[in-house]
Amino acid sequence: MTQDPTPQPYGTPEVPRVAVRGEAHIEVDPEIARLGITISARGTDRRTALEDLTRRNTTVLDLVKSYGDAVEKLETGTFSITPELTRHGRAERIRAYHGRVHLTAELGDFTALGELTTRLADLELTSVDGPWWALRPDSPAHGDARRQAVLEAVQRAREYATALGAQLAALVELADLGAEDTQPFGRPGTAGTMRSMAFAADTETAPALDLEPQRQTVYASVNARFTMTPPRL
Repeated sequence: MTQDPTPQPYGTPEVPRVAVRGEAHIEVDPEIARLGITISARGTDRRTALEDLTRRNTTVLDLVKSYGDAVEKLETGTFSITPELTRHGRAERIRAYHGRVHLTAELGDFTALGELTTRLADLELTSVDGPWWALRPDSPAHGDARRQAVLEAVQRAREYATALGAQLAALVELADLGAEDTQPFGRPGTAGTMRSMAFAADTETAPALDLEPQRQTVYASVNARFTMTPPRL
């Protein structure tokens, strides 16, 4: 008589199984900060609006790039030039043109962050959103959280086995449910942000903001299944 090769998902009396979940939450300092920069311009005709927007965009780019290696990434996002319509009798005509460019700057050196933020906000028709604190995708914190989750699963399974007078025998399955930063790597909507806006430049340099980095919570969770020796009931 051949033996049924089909595995027993719930174990047997001779080889019982225990299934547990291991979780880990750790708090670490952020590694990067992002600023959202929106540059605006307005003109009575399209060419004037575009020239003004181009000039201000160049000013912002030069300012951000002047911080050298402190700025790890600088990207241009959306660009728009939109006519503003006004009603003139029964018809509509273009009253003005509004231009807008959105940039994203990513900094790894927080000592320059406060000064750059206020200098950007001090520029004419320039708004600043952020900072959004985050970890890098390859941050060691993610690995630390996953290791802690596995250790938690092993410890929990061992405690269940001990309560039954048994011992863990072997690992059957380890399922990664994901380890992710609760502060998403990216865009608005997270806590701990600063928002500022300025529409006219001051004659003196604005003081640097004193920004406190927001600690990041990293979460990891795994499902684990073990076999154990027969319990002493």
